[in-house]
Amino acid sequence: MARTVSSYLLSSLDGVLKDPNEFVFDRFDEEMLARLKQIIEPQDAVLLGRVTYELWQPHWPSSTHEPFASFINNTPKYVASTTLGDVDWSNTTLIEGDVSHAVAQLKERPGGEIGVHGSVSLVRHLIDEGLLDELKLAVFPVFAGKGLRLYDGADGMRRMDLVDVDRTGAGVLILTYRPRLR
Repeated sequence: MARTVSSYLLSSLDGVLKDPNEFVFDRFDEEMLARLKQIIEPQDAVLLGRVTYELWQPHWPSSTHEPFASFINNTPKYVASTTLGDVDWSNTTLIEGDVSHAVAQLKERPGGEIGVHGSVSLVRHLIDEGLLDELKLAVFPVFAGKGLRLYDGADGMRRMDLVDVDRTGAGVLILTYRPRLR
């Protein structure tokens, strides 16, 4: 049985995904930390895009923000990039060349779930290539205004099926979608 690829993104009500630190931390309470722990528990590999890698690599190796710090530092990470020359975060492998082929190969290896955290462009690519099995959106009750959205400027419609809804006491919705089979 092939492994699954599951993305976890933090979103505003208006769909902004970039710089979630601008709008999440007043609602990221103990309940959200418990949800995060449930999300990362089955994951034994992580896919990151170049931008997320470059933002996270200086921060997470010395962070004490649990449960994510231990998870992201100890879990094998695969970084998709056509421009990085090397990666120097422990347990990190650079994916050069055909990302779709590399992800398909990762899915065929034995193991648990492969998580994609942040990495909006990579998530979009995985959806387009039929490689993303699950999309989890934590939607925070705020309008962020300007910012990167998952399908800004993309062509074509992508249908998803809502398979789970979870609501925290602070009003954050965690929506789980799976791509609709064609």
